[in-house]
Amino acid sequence: MFRISQYMRELAAAEAAGSYPATRDRQPKGPVVIWNLIRRCNLTCKHCYALSADHDYAGELSRDEVFGVMDDLRAYGVPVLILSGGEPLMRPDLFDIAARARDLGFYTGLSTNGTLIDAPMADRIAAMGFDYVGISLDGLRDTHDRFRRMQGAFDLSLNALKLLRERGVKVGMRFTMTAMNAHDLPALLALMRAEQVDKFYFSHLNYAGRGNIHRGKDAQFQATRDALTLLFDRAWHAARNGLAEEYVTGNNDADGPFLLQWAQARLPRWAPQLAQRLAAWGGNASGLNVANIDNLGHVHPDTMWWHHTLGDVRKRPFSAIWSDTSDPLMAGLKQQPRPVQGRCAQCRYLALCGGNTRVRAQQLTGNAWAEDPGCYLEDDEIGLQPPLGTTAQGQRQRVTIPIREQIHA
Repeated sequence: MFRISQYMRELAAAEAAGSYPATRDRQPKGPVVIWNLIRRCNLTCKHCYALSADHDYAGELSRDEVFGVMDDLRAYGVPVLILSGGEPLMRPDLFDIAARARDLGFYTGLSTNGTLIDAPMADRIAAMGFDYVGISLDGLRDTHDRFRRMQGAFDLSLNALKLLRERGVKVGMRFTMTAMNAHDLPALLALMRAEQVDKFYFSHLNYAGRGNIHRGKDAQFQATRDALTLLFDRAWHAARNGLAEEYVTGNNDADGPFLLQWAQARLPRWAPQLAQRLAAWGGNASGLNVANIDNLGHVHPDTMWWHHTLGDVRKRPFSAIWSDTSDPLMAGLKQQPRPVQGRCAQCRYLALCGGNTRVRAQQLTGNAWAEDPGCYLEDDEIGLQPPLGTTAQGQRQRVTIPIREQIHA
């Protein structure tokens, strides 16, 4: 996860004080674990990486098995559990699991589509004390309902955000951008501010599950750049004005270098310090600081790697699986720098982005270490020279989706 607001607040503090604030990154002992406790879901969303449907799936971990794994996770130093699905609220023992996570001292998040959250359910969630609840919105009403394949889904999810916020729960909107919904981003950000939602998570489309099926409709490079510029500008405005808004992105670690370019153009005085902060962040964390356990207990480098299993928590503890680098993919993900190829190997920002998202390369080429086809930075921006007789822009075909003119609307 790329925490835009964190860096914007540091830049705003530097502007106010005349010196860059002292910061120290603490590397957690264990990874953040995103846990798909259940695969069943009441929706069949177009970009679902889990290919979920509304029926039971055999072989899922029992509550006692989940509790045993949680004990191992805590002993291993895992700081955060994100309880996900499918739709986690369809799991009858979810609140037992959440209570256990809270008692063990995990920062506990809930990732839900929100359609099952009415007032009584909102009361239960608030009483449980989740640290954060993320609800996905794919655009405004028509767009969202089309993506979710359910008429009325938008109104239910938006109402869930309101119900939870009224009860003091920290809530966030989650938005996965494709060419089919990029036009709704400015209006969705305006809605976030109007509804006083705490956090906005912008996810680039990653090529897994139904996201892989629809990758041909992924938002292309200029639309991505416009969207990130919009997010940067809003986060900067929030930081300068003391607004309690948080903007983060995921699934494209070129966002770090692109933020550095934003700062070099607008706040060049602080760009060297920001570059150091981004290098300390290090970019893609799959297999390092982010892990996934699926509903059957299989461990993956992150949620987009369900087609590659590292081990099974029924057969080996998570701690043993995560520490084992005998798997070639895991060995490469933990290697610093990673053994990336193509543009990524030659990129001046490799230390900042970590080679970006390996699953996109693997899905399109069969080679996990090929250059990331989702990188939206131009050759000249990353320090590469175009071949004679061509321009840098000519090296990468773009599709422009006109959202730039809406940025300041």
